[in-house]
Amino acid sequence: MDVMSTTPQLSFNAGTDLAAPSIPFPIMHQRWCNLTFLHWRFPQSVVASLVPAPLEVETFDGSAWVGVTPFHLRGLRPPFVPELPWLSCFPETNCRTYVRGPDGQSGVWFFSLDAARLAAVVGARLGFGLPYFWSRMRVERTAGLMRYRSDRRWSRTAAFTRIAIHSGDPIVPGELELFLTARYRLYSFIAGRLTYTSVEHAPWPLYSAHIVRLEQTLVKAAGLPQPQHAPIAHFSPGVAVRVGFPTLGFAK
Repeated sequence: MDVMSTTPQLSFNAGTDLAAPSIPFPIMHQRWCNLTFLHWRFPQSVVASLVPAPLEVETFDGSAWVGVTPFHLRGLRPPFVPELPWLSCFPETNCRTYVRGPDGQSGVWFFSLDAARLAAVVGARLGFGLPYFWSRMRVERTAGLMRYRSDRRWSRTAAFTRIAIHSGDPIVPGELELFLTARYRLYSFIAGRLTYTSVEHAPWPLYSAHIVRLEQTLVKAAGLPQPQHAPIAHFSPGVAVRVGFPTLGFAK
């Protein structure tokens, strides 16, 4: 795949572009567990054609990056409310890229998010304007081998994953790893207005990962070409997360 583009490059600087926020009054608590990051290079112009204005696609090493990230969500609850055994715990997988908002802040743009709980799908679509889909999903971990499976329900766009990885040794994140993982803001549209939501968590503990199996159509379902090369892979046992309220409006 040609990774060069004539589109002006909105490049990333790990020293200045990312800073974890502090969220004193979160709307939601959760834990993102046993997460695998899979990332492919794409020409910026190809990805930018699918990202709405005024967001701009960020690049690293001359390319835009598209990720598929399966994980197990646990402990989902509002403040001062106990976890519910079934509703608070389920698999999730997202397909995403990395963008900058009109105020110059880096964040994530989601092409899709698949979750195994219909209530979570409906709540996230209504409350955060996120493109969630209800899917049959499974996450399994045995002796360092992670297996993820998803099949989207009731959608005109069929999408599935069959992923298995071996987690390896811990790594010290470099600039590329920070670009791909240290993201503390997500963008979405609510009632036609661009919004952002901040998330607070500790830096990801990252490990190398070896891909055992990879079949997925989430990237194609997003409108992008199906990747022709193996992705960069990382694994993390997870982080605890505090989610802020969606914010409308931007101060430049």
